[in-house]
Amino acid sequence: MPELPEVEVVRVGLEAHVLGRPIESVEVLHPRPVRRHLAGATDFAARLTGRTFTAAHRRGKYLWVALDNGDALLGHLGMSGQMLVQPPGVPDERNLRVRFLLGGEPPLELRFVDQRMFGGLSVSEGGAELPPEIAHIARDPLDAGFDDEAFVRRVRRSQSGIKRILLNQAVISGVGNIYADEGLWLARIHGERLGSRLRRTDVQRVLAGCREVMLSALGQGGTSFDALYVNVNGQSGYFDRSLEVYGREGEPCSRCGTPIRRITFMNRSSYFCPVCQPAPRLRRTR
Repeated sequence: MPELPEVEVVRVGLEAHVLGRPIESVEVLHPRPVRRHLAGATDFAARLTGRTFTAAHRRGKYLWVALDNGDALLGHLGMSGQMLVQPPGVPDERNLRVRFLLGGEPPLELRFVDQRMFGGLSVSEGGAELPPEIAHIARDPLDAGFDDEAFVRRVRRSQSGIKRILLNQAVISGVGNIYADEGLWLARIHGERLGSRLRRTDVQRVLAGCREVMLSALGQGGTSFDALYVNVNGQSGYFDRSLEVYGREGEPCSRCGTPIRRITFMNRSSYFCPVCQPAPRLRRTR
């Protein structure tokens, strides 16, 4: 699944290629990707046709492109969604779901391609600055408005494990499973350690670790394990070559040489070094 750096790479691509271009037509080729637009595919197309893209934004893993009337095109890539910019006439991708014909010189098509169709698009009324549909989602650690001290206080009041907290979009957005594991490895903190048992400096190290790995991934185009994640030009990310623990079960830790371990966590996998990230001790009950 695309995580924050991948989504930010797509946002930057949209900002570079589609702003200032009028939407001349919208073609919905499958209704499922616009299911969150409750008025239906016809209304979705009608609301966008004739409008102009004015700004590209992101909150966590959500993207939205502001329109000249104050509305916004809101999108989530889901498991396999792609936003591709193509010249008209280029053969359709196999899983092309929505096509936007954009005016300007030269004309372009913005294509939403989604093999698994867990992603989606909708029109957010009055959502140009921040769509109300995602106002509940917290800022991400790369957001200039992220409040470090408020995050530290909230973590240290929590009885949840630190990894569970990192995946809670109401507390901090955009981290995701891969970057949580990588950030925790950098901080030398086990994901099951309770927030309430962490020192202030521990939480600060976790936050710094997440930022470091996400910025590194952003600089390399994101993390790509197959052909499903690409940026708007169809280029895959390659940060997976730099991962320290995620997906490396049994391989030696680059710090201490201990084999990386994998455990099941929230219906997914967690990877960690058992020496660098010792598991929390079980508290005795009387």
